[in-house]
Amino acid sequence: MMVSIIVPVYNVENYLAKCLDSLVNQSLQTIEIIVVDDGSKDGSGLIIEEYARNFPDKIKAFSKENGGLSDARNFGLEKASGKYIGFVDSDDYVTEKMFAEMMQLAEKHEAKMVICNIQKVDQNGKVTQKLTQIPNMPERIELDNHFSVFSDLSYFACNKLFNRELFAHKRFKAGVHFEDIQLIPQLLLECKVLAQTQSFHYQYLERTDSITKTHTEKGLDILKAVQDVESVFEGSEYSYKRKELKNFQIFEGVYSFLAYVAFVKNEEIFNKMVHELTIFRKERKIKIQDILSYSRFGKNYLLSLPLKKKIFYLLFFAGQKKMIRRML
Repeated sequence: MMVSIIVPVYNVENYLAKCLDSLVNQSLQTIEIIVVDDGSKDGSGLIIEEYARNFPDKIKAFSKENGGLSDARNFGLEKASGKYIGFVDSDDYVTEKMFAEMMQLAEKHEAKMVICNIQKVDQNGKVTQKLTQIPNMPERIELDNHFSVFSDLSYFACNKLFNRELFAHKRFKAGVHFEDIQLIPQLLLECKVLAQTQSFHYQYLERTDSITKTHTEKGLDILKAVQDVESVFEGSEYSYKRKELKNFQIFEGVYSFLAYVAFVKNEEIFNKMVHELTIFRKERKIKIQDILSYSRFGKNYLLSLPLKKKIFYLLFFAGQKKMIRRML
């Protein structure tokens, strides 16, 4: 078995069939699809049973008590037998050639991680946004020579293929949100070589009913995730690359965190999270000028943002909380 694809499932009966169809129809034949029903209360379990009956050579179905996304992924990792591991969220879907191309790149370049592009789609399948992951870089990326990838990369688990060796002593952190930000950078630090395709293989569904639309104090897990990565970074062979670490702290710990905070409706929670961010910045000696001048893929990040986001960030850095609340 070459590729194990892990699909955690929780209450997605309206989207699951499209996801599983895209996986059972992969052009790569040497795959196993590990579907983990994480205690669904809707009809997801019946859909999984049907696909397991119809595709017994491809689908391995499991059911467990609800434990959250990390727990379901870790459960799947214990059952996986493939040389490579992929993760697909159960409300998304992928192109037919995704895992064939990514596995070929992994073998060709002896890469422990392979990355593809993402496009956001609405519930009618219309593409709403294309997310290019690593522009202006070669197919084969030697991390030591292109370490800017560490701070520039978007740390989704779902658009990557991993050599299973990366998970020998690593698992997703249970009981937290933003588990990808916490783990995937740690896995990256174990890689000598990455590979990438510019194909937009992963189709990320923007759901109107998604739980991610609810923004709460759980957003503080972003800062905790960055702290966990920092600890591993200091013990890695790349620990001397301080500029890239600071850029990672700015991108994930400031910009990504603020992008979440912008949708927090409760003013008390909003103020608490802003206070925690202030502490985070002071402890790392991140100045406002560092944030404003931060570049991603060689371009000033703030200037590249849509106007509304740009105004939000500028108001925040100017300390205009009242204006921000009015804006939200």
